[in-house]
Amino acid sequence: MTATQIVAQLKKFGVPHKGYKNWKTHNRNHKGAWGPVHGLMVHHTGSDAKDQREMLYAGIAGLPGPLCHFGLAQDGTVHLVGWGRANHAGMGDDDVLEAVISETKIPVDNEANTDGNARFYGVEIWYSGSHEMTEAQYATLCLLSAAICDYHDWDEGSIIGHGEWGSPGKWDPGYKPGRMMDMDEVRKDIKTTIVKGKPGDSKPPIPSKPSPEPKPKPGIPAFPGRYYFRAGAKSQYVTMLGKQLVKKGYGKFYKQGPGPQWTAVDRAAVRAFQLDHKELKGDADGYPGPLTWKMLFN
Repeated sequence: MTATQIVAQLKKFGVPHKGYKNWKTHNRNHKGAWGPVHGLMVHHTGSDAKDQREMLYAGIAGLPGPLCHFGLAQDGTVHLVGWGRANHAGMGDDDVLEAVISETKIPVDNEANTDGNARFYGVEIWYSGSHEMTEAQYATLCLLSAAICDYHDWDEGSIIGHGEWGSPGKWDPGYKPGRMMDMDEVRKDIKTTIVKGKPGDSKPPIPSKPSPEPKPKPGIPAFPGRYYFRAGAKSQYVTMLGKQLVKKGYGKFYKQGPGPQWTAVDRAAVRAFQLDHKELKGDADGYPGPLTWKMLFN
């Protein structure tokens, strides 16, 4: 995409955005190739500072800017800091690039033989990675990914985390110290956004603010949305879900808990419930959707 085309895509998908300085011509093209671009790489900055535009624009000692194309602030605003080659991806695994191009399962990265700065758009999310990003950041990340995929006719397989690329020691985007988010789960949310986020929809696919905490009431509680059931997420929805699974006979999965943090144990219990119900078998991935939720609370 040209700078003009990316702005058009952001507007098309309702992505809140602002340009910084002369971002449209700020790049490292004089140092190497830019394109063909095959995907979007997701990073965290390692800082919770409220304004990281200049750092991403100018760079840091030993690493000149721009350090990405998109800076994603805590309020969900995308700040455009460069367009063209940017110092964000570094060297990575050619097998991972091939998987991104073919939009197949990302293999384990074990090499650093391919220039990622030439092949990926980059978004730096303004947070340390030692805790979760804000709900607004996650919502915008999904919309930004959908806007880029829409232009290139990509699917969610073209979105990867920096920790999947092969740079030693990288674990971004993180949700706790040293732990990368489950990118397969993130890609599922992006897939939903690509489908639901097409222009003309009256509501964004993932709200910038989550649904309010449910109040006890008779009947089936409303499904809160997939956002709450992702790696490291903590909420009373996870506890509600786990307690209901225990009531339904799936307590054997829990040595402690359930809740409040979503873990692989919750996913295994949900998947077992789904496999035991023919209506859910076709989508037994361990993540609750509206039908799983409804049947679980019946």
